[in-house]
Amino acid sequence: MTDHDLLLRMSELVLVASLIELLWLLTRRRAGPSGLVPNLLAGLSLALALRLGLGGAGVIWVGACLVSAGISHLFDLRARWRRPVVSLPLRRQQT
Repeated sequence: MTDHDLLLRMSELVLVASLIELLWLLTRRRAGPSGLVPNLLAGLSLALALRLGLGGAGVIWVGACLVSAGISHLFDLRARWRRPVVSLPLRRQQT
């Protein structure tokens, strides 16, 4: 097995694991934070762009995956921007 074939198989493994995680999150609504799905979709799109690029797909397909990753990332950022930040109370230092 060449390095190129190994990279193809590794990217396919990442895609399968991410798809399983996405399907699990979509079937169980309260399984994780609400902003996790756009983040996972962005990662899936990037992994698919990698797989397509390694597999010799055209620039249009790789570019479409990268655009999809960017849009998913924007949705993720928008969800995080609207979500209030919860911080732990500061502990007083003892001198």
